[in-house]
Amino acid sequence: MSRIGKHPVPVPAGVDVNVSGQTVSAKGKLGSLSLTVIDDILATLEDGKVVVAPRNDSKRARNMWATTRTLISNMITGVSTGYTVNLEINGVGYRAAVQGKELVMQLGYSHDVKYPIPEGIAIKCDKPTAISVSGFDKQKVGQVAAEIRGWKPPEPYKGKGIKYETETVLRKEGKKK
Repeated sequence: MSRIGKHPVPVPAGVDVNVSGQTVSAKGKLGSLSLTVIDDILATLEDGKVVVAPRNDSKRARNMWATTRTLISNMITGVSTGYTVNLEINGVGYRAAVQGKELVMQLGYSHDVKYPIPEGIAIKCDKPTAISVSGFDKQKVGQVAAEIRGWKPPEPYKGKGIKYETETVLRKEGKKK
């Protein structure tokens, strides 16, 4: 039995959840999201909580039970409070700024790197070396942060590059004389 899947997902105040057939939709102050549940999983709304259960005892149903519950939980959390991923830029002359609908980064290349900000995502640069990616869709926020980090991942000798705020870069010693 799934330890995660058996817990119902509580619906906070201010969030409207609708379960119709295999579609679960959540609407809150930040936006609205919907999820189509696979046929092996049954999602119902009972007493202000979303209950997820497998329809049968197949391997796919057991695998997707907790996954579906977590996706619904992420959806409800996203439309009520949202998600934020913070990135740090390390390196001499490395900086970022938001100009209109683009994130413009100077990362040691001969040109500026321009990243168009997608719909539903807000990017802020409080300092030139700090980027904050926020939005209500957890998958989209993580994907945008990974794409920004992909322009210049941190290198192990000096630690230069873009890294997550919680990430630790394993440093190497370098050459010896």
